[in-house]
Amino acid sequence: MNPPKVFVDSDVIISALLSQRGAASFLLKSQECDKCISDRSLQELEKVCSRLKINIKDLHDLTSGFMQTKLKQENIKHAEYVIDSGDEHIVAGAVQAQVTYLLTYNLKHYKLENIKRDLGVLVITPGHFLQYLKSL
Repeated sequence: MNPPKVFVDSDVIISALLSQRGAASFLLKSQECDKCISDRSLQELEKVCSRLKINIKDLHDLTSGFMQTKLKQENIKHAEYVIDSGDEHIVAGAVQAQVTYLLTYNLKHYKLENIKRDLGVLVITPGHFLQYLKSL
């Protein structure tokens, strides 16, 4: 069986960089799933890391094994799936990467049922995803 494919929201990556003991860190370092990120997310993460004084090398080390999708501006049109238009690129990245799961701690930022119904992507927290993996 192929490992599940997940798109990782920026907040999950920042959480993993800030805490080595949490679900995000464990999950992002595991080989139990194929992880994806977009070029736009990575650019956003570099700015956040700089602002939070997190070593950019640590970010690149953590995400080095991730599949990376390149988003074009015209592909970032998913306003009907987010509360804040600043999160459209996360949904666009998940769609372009053809994932089954979008991992985030910010569930309130997304219109979960619309994403599931229209795009076939489940938006869940890293902890819930870990529980799912353990049940396999």
